[in-house]
Amino acid sequence: MKSVLKIKDDILQDNAKEAQGIRQRLAESGTYMVNLMASPGAGKTSTILAVVKELQQDVTFAVIEGDIESFVDSEKVKEAGITAVQIRTGGACHLDVPMVEPALDLLDLPSTDCVFIENIGNLVCPAEFDLGADLNMMILSVPEGHDKILKYPLMFSMCDVLVVNKADYLQLPSNNFDVEFLTERMKAINPEAKVFVISAYAGDGVPELAAWLKDQVHAKRG
Repeated sequence: MKSVLKIKDDILQDNAKEAQGIRQRLAESGTYMVNLMASPGAGKTSTILAVVKELQQDVTFAVIEGDIESFVDSEKVKEAGITAVQIRTGGACHLDVPMVEPALDLLDLPSTDCVFIENIGNLVCPAEFDLGADLNMMILSVPEGHDKILKYPLMFSMCDVLVVNKADYLQLPSNNFDVEFLTERMKAINPEAKVFVISAYAGDGVPELAAWLKDQVHAKRG
């Protein structure tokens, strides 16, 4: 058991060191990078597309799509006119720096204001791997339930922004999602994190999220 833990520690430490190289690279190009994490089906791709649509006149985007097997999401992104690079992990439940670096090589970073990394759908493993991003953003969809913050505290504690997506479900009679409980719990375990409630499908809350992100991107661009 101890040898397993030691191997895991070594992997995480090596990845963290390599992440510093990505930070330096992004600093030199002035490119802002967002590591987007969520469960499968929470709305990662739809949130990216909604934000890009809101900011397409002011910010140039590229997307690195992480997926275990398919090209479905990267095809959606490309159809929207956004540069996309696909990473197929072949079974790995997260992205790490050795996967992300070759994808960055395929992008014109100096001409790209913001890169979204759409991480593998998983609320456990992605939280442990530093990708050198400027921002760790997590999406929790209303149908998943507000109790996920109790079940997966690490993900919630390490994200800089929590996006509650599919807010249109809050209007359903059967809905029991407690936004107040979630936000109060979030303040307790991660008081510095920003919380946005949106519906990527209907557009509610997207302008506020997009405007905040634009400020972060432009601040790095100088």
